Amino acid sequence: MTMADFKNLEYIDDKLKFINQVKLPLAEEYIITDNYARIAEAIERLEIRGAPAIGVSAAYALAFSVKNKLDNFEAEFEKAYERLHRTRPTAVNLFWALNQIKEVFYSAPEKGSSPYLSLIERAREIHRADSEKCDMIGKKGIEIFKKKSVVITHCNTGALATAGDGTAFNVIRHGFKKGLVEFVYADETRPLNQGSRLTAFELEKAGIPFAINSDSTAGYLMQQGKIDIAVTGADRIALNGDSANKIGTYSLAALCKMHNIPFYIAAPTTTIDTGCEDGSRIKIELRDKKEINRFGSHLITKEEYDVYSPAFDVTPAEFITGIITEKGLHLPPYKF
Repeated sequence: MTMADFKNLEYIDDKLKFINQVKLPLAEEYIITDNYARIAEAIERLEIRGAPAIGVSAAYALAFSVKNKLDNFEAEFEKAYERLHRTRPTAVNLFWALNQIKEVFYSAPEKGSSPYLSLIERAREIHRADSEKCDMIGKKGIEIFKKKSVVITHCNTGALATAGDGTAFNVIRHGFKKGLVEFVYADETRPLNQGSRLTAFELEKAGIPFAINSDSTAGYLMQQGKIDIAVTGADRIALNGDSANKIGTYSLAALCKMHNIPFYIAAPTTTIDTGCEDGSRIKIELRDKKEINRFGSHLITKEEYDVYSPAFDVTPAEFITGIITEKGLHLPPYKF
């Protein structure tokens, strides 16, 4: 299967089909469901991950909550809304998408009939719009490459993280097609290895030369002069440009600043939190200690040791050279 054949999320036969990302790259397992609780679990377990993909899948899940319901729509809808709302606290796309579906639900003129068709159509519109945004991000992001470049990236930002061809990954892919990307270094992205499992998987399918490196190798690569540019995604962007992304992004951006290497973020405008003034207001999700003290099911340190495992960190706006959205390249000072 090539990237041209690959779809992370599909609406098929009135159900959502998604790949179980926990199993990648060793197995390609797909799940097909119209059960909102199962989709909520998938988001929590990171079977579905990536801010845009979380938003799209949550929109479908909330719509599914009233599918085949004959009455008592509001109670079931609100139950599903609350369940989905608490799955992941940092990615703003989740809350944006849920509120889009909620707005349709409460604006439906006929309260006695099922609103399902209106809700599922809005979910499909959100799906289509994210795919279109990915396409525009890839095309508009090409201007960040001033020469044939070696790129470093962190976490996963391709089709697996979105409903289209990706954000930062799509910028890299377009750059490669134009002969402007020579090689990619993919941070392994601890603790869940989204770089070594997922970004590597997508780079291989896209035919882009790459190597996986440990997160702590990034500075050494820069010290050796092997990195020209860094591009990552984001899960929430504040109005001043402060951006939350997978833990380790702040370290990467700080290293880039020290070595005078441009650091860019690529994300759709749905990732911009218009109610968030700066990064200090972004809630950071803490993950289970098992993601640190185990590798798969194997314990690799003592069970009784405490673990601190934030899923994200916040990169200050002054470390970010530019932010790419479907509307174009935004430069500092950021005023979204």
